[in-house]
Amino acid sequence: MHTTNAPSVGPTESGGANEPKKLRRNLNVWEAIGVSIALMAPAMAANINPQGGASVVGRAVPLSFVLATISALLIAYSFSRLSQRFNHAGSVYGFVGATMGPRSGIFAGWLLAAAYALFGVYTALAAGRFVTDEIRALGIWKSAPDWFSFVFALVALGIVWFFATRSAQGGTRLMLVVEGVTVLLILIVTVVILSKLLSGSAPAGQTFDLSVFTIPGGSDVSNVFLGVVFGFLSFAGFEGAATLGEETKNPRRDVPRAILGTVIFGGLFFIVVTAVEVMGFGTGTKGVASFVASSSLMGDLGTAYVGAWIGNIITIGAAVSATSCALACTVGASRLVFAMSRDGAGPKQLSVVSQKHQVPVRAVGVLVLFVAVFFLIGGLVFRALPFDVAVVGGTAGTLILLVAYFMANLGAIKLLFFSGQHTVSRWEIVIPILGLIVLGYTMFRNVYPFPVGAAWWGPGIFLGLAGLALLWVLARPAAARRAGVLLTNDEGLAAADGSEHVAQKVGVI
Repeated sequence: MHTTNAPSVGPTESGGANEPKKLRRNLNVWEAIGVSIALMAPAMAANINPQGGASVVGRAVPLSFVLATISALLIAYSFSRLSQRFNHAGSVYGFVGATMGPRSGIFAGWLLAAAYALFGVYTALAAGRFVTDEIRALGIWKSAPDWFSFVFALVALGIVWFFATRSAQGGTRLMLVVEGVTVLLILIVTVVILSKLLSGSAPAGQTFDLSVFTIPGGSDVSNVFLGVVFGFLSFAGFEGAATLGEETKNPRRDVPRAILGTVIFGGLFFIVVTAVEVMGFGTGTKGVASFVASSSLMGDLGTAYVGAWIGNIITIGAAVSATSCALACTVGASRLVFAMSRDGAGPKQLSVVSQKHQVPVRAVGVLVLFVAVFFLIGGLVFRALPFDVAVVGGTAGTLILLVAYFMANLGAIKLLFFSGQHTVSRWEIVIPILGLIVLGYTMFRNVYPFPVGAAWWGPGIFLGLAGLALLWVLARPAAARRAGVLLTNDEGLAAADGSEHVAQKVGVI
């Protein structure tokens, strides 16, 4: 593959002396939705995320997803409003940088890139776990060791690298097709399970029980917000379409639609499916214990309520969904790293764009390498189980993501309500403020009191990476000044009518 290392402003070597360096703008709204949905990965999330919430809130997992859906909609408001004004491959880097200053933008951008990379750890290992479980279930190797998940995760990463270094258009279409087929299978099984619950023909006498939307007696109400983290983990990436702002044909129309549409679909899907999943296992102590222990919720339920064949198909589909999600994580993170490196806020070598496919190939390579090193260190150095490494990566990534969301909300409030441009109703300020409250309390509840034992790894990595990002920004004031100039002059950060910049010339804050 031929590559070019073009400067962030002016000509590049990829096309000709006078050709400006750009990503290829060829994606429609459905392909933008494909990245957001694949990054959110509902088929994978419905199989492997609710167990973490159940270990904290018991049968009330669907209640946690209701709260997570409301929270995601509050946050999606800010992203959709910002995307109506801005289109930039840096997503929150561009959004926050244009509204709150370049240092804040660089900090938020590196946080979001780190979150996507950590979600790559989680999803690649989830794919490995699904494949390992299927090998056992199909009798190919009934005693396949847990560490096989690492092997298949590496295979998944190889697939991710291959597609991420090709045209984004082909990858996004593949993501949407794979996710759509698997989600359809899950919904079919959900309907079958629900019909058996309502008719009283469930295999172990389980019944339709709306107590899944209530907190079990004796449980701490605040624990629901611990469970909300796993809900956020399921929604994580709904804003992924924003990173394709420079590759979407009509970004100021299509990207906001993709973001809001993804959240609405995801919320309905997760609430209904998790409710049926908990009821399908049973809302009693034994049922919740089986729920937590399941390695593939819909796979196990499909086997119990329909037949082993459908359970196997769903688990295989979830493995493909997880790989697709890892691909979307890499696509999103690479665009962030590319945009920041192009502006001098990251290593210039990572702004290299493929001459043939017009994608940031070096950024992709570094991110894939980071993911591989992360879980290999977890497995080989710390001797941790694959699923434990995945949970650590997912937890740390979610907490980092919440900080990036918090900063995007602040930027939206400043732009929409305190910039002197009255383009939205004043009452709408309530929406991002509520988003800030939910995000703030969820972060607080997950780091205080600080976890002990193995549980500290997720919050610990979160604090460590956030600290490194902050030090990087503070140690490079010249990069912040340069980024400020480039953000001010970037056509993707100009007003929607093209007549003036939405954000005034940003200062270094």
